[in-house]
Amino acid sequence: MKQLTCVGDYWFAAKTADHSKFGDLLDTSRHIGKCQDDNFSVLYIHSMIKVNTKVAVVIPAYKLDHKVLTLIKKIPDTVGMIFAVDDDCPNKIGDYIKSECKDPRVQVVYNQKNLGVGGAVKNGYRHALNQGAEIIIKFDGDGQMDASEIPSLIEPILEGKADYTKGNRFYTLESLKTMPRLRLLGNFILSILNKLSTGYWNIFDPNNGFTAISSKALSNLDLDKISDSYFFESDMLFRLYCNRAVVLDVPMISIYGDEKSNLSIPKVTFEFMYKHFRNSIKRFFYTYILRDASVASLELPFGFLLLTFGVANSFVSLLQSSTSGIPNNPGTVMLSGLAILTGVQFVLAFISHDVSNVPKKN
Repeated sequence: MKQLTCVGDYWFAAKTADHSKFGDLLDTSRHIGKCQDDNFSVLYIHSMIKVNTKVAVVIPAYKLDHKVLTLIKKIPDTVGMIFAVDDDCPNKIGDYIKSECKDPRVQVVYNQKNLGVGGAVKNGYRHALNQGAEIIIKFDGDGQMDASEIPSLIEPILEGKADYTKGNRFYTLESLKTMPRLRLLGNFILSILNKLSTGYWNIFDPNNGFTAISSKALSNLDLDKISDSYFFESDMLFRLYCNRAVVLDVPMISIYGDEKSNLSIPKVTFEFMYKHFRNSIKRFFYTYILRDASVASLELPFGFLLLTFGVANSFVSLLQSSTSGIPNNPGTVMLSGLAILTGVQFVLAFISHDVSNVPKKN
């Protein structure tokens, strides 16, 4: 067999009647045609998946309906194990899947009590690891994810470019056309907060639940410390950063239909704000004080101190001036302005350092 050569989006290999000669390098089930020259076969780039790589999918199942069977059917043969986690679902979705689904890859896992989406996924993760999965994908059952994107999602992990990948629905304007405007705004704000709390300045759309993780990266996480709630994805990123795991975005489209979300925006708003703030403090302490003290360790605290002093001094001076009717002297105004400007410079310098500190493959 000739050397495989990448040309655009396709791979060319010498044609052979015995596909076993390709070894474990190619999955020939994705063979899509021939070149004009019959001496060559054309294989789509996603075929470049080692056949012996064990890929598993975890589906958190809570208040799903019969459509979950359609979603399972769409999961490609690349996936060898599918774990549907019944999170103490009131409509017994686990029993329904067990009785109606004929796919031999599917295993139903039951939670004795409702743990939340994060708790369900973590239970699925544990079962996948115990059965030797090398890549584990989180795939929601609400119909908003396209199973055909799975090869794209796991490709960076297979190539050794990432430890964890996630979908990004914000990559193109076309993919946002179907996203509700309120959800679009909420995801944008959460993405900014997530950058501050996790340190992954290179990613967006952090609440996208379409993710994949290598077994090595997952084994290094203490799952008991990760949130059981809808904050699960953001908390995963925070823990991955603490382990210096490499995370990459994979562009994909958003799909919205008549499905009903179990997420209540008012209920999670304060929880998300508090936990993002908590994780930001923890990450600064772990990264810039406990593990590696540097100039950045001083820039952020001094920046906030100067900003606080400058704003507070300006407010007090303005209050005194309005009460007494005597204008503030130029020195007082200059002191406040200098403190604010210097504080902003320190904070921006820290952010610049933090951006350059995003985990990368050597």
